[in-house]
Amino acid sequence: MKRSSFFKAAAAATSLTILPFRSFSELFISSEDRKGFKVKAGADRFEKPITLFEGDTFYTKVSSKDTNGDLYVYESTRVKKGGPSLHFHYAQDEIWYVLEGEFVIKVGDVLHEAKPGDTVFGPRGIPHSFSKTSEGLGRMIMTFQPAGKMEEFFIAVSEGKLKNATPEQQQEIRKAHGFEAVGEGVGYQKKF
Repeated sequence: MKRSSFFKAAAAATSLTILPFRSFSELFISSEDRKGFKVKAGADRFEKPITLFEGDTFYTKVSSKDTNGDLYVYESTRVKKGGPSLHFHYAQDEIWYVLEGEFVIKVGDVLHEAKPGDTVFGPRGIPHSFSKTSEGLGRMIMTFQPAGKMEEFFIAVSEGKLKNATPEQQQEIRKAHGFEAVGEGVGYQKKF
């Protein structure tokens, strides 16, 4: 093998090893196997909404399964006021887009009052929380990028896997799903 051919082959092999495995494997998936889809308003991608907390329902719009873990999008419908504890995600950015109702969203030390049409961005590693503050129904489109294990976590909560767990056990379950609680939420805190 000529020296220049050897270096070209070595460079090509090295570039393949630094590509994410998923991207490499996607090179071999035909576009016919990857299809778009539509999820109707008020519907869940799998026709099985995730129900948790106190009347909160999550309607998956784009599952982490659809994106090989790159994205998770769901509509959160909230009946009661309140929200989760202050927490942060190790590797996920979180985005809130308010559809209906009013929310206070805390990101770091900043409180954002969010109304329909408003978007708030929470970068990974930064503690955040939110609370529905208005009467009536509240709805948001919430996005995790990358998806991580958040969809799995919400399913586990809906199945009652945290219900009888001690606070220490709950924290271990959170950590196993890529995040941890670090304090009180804003407003009324929903327990799970």
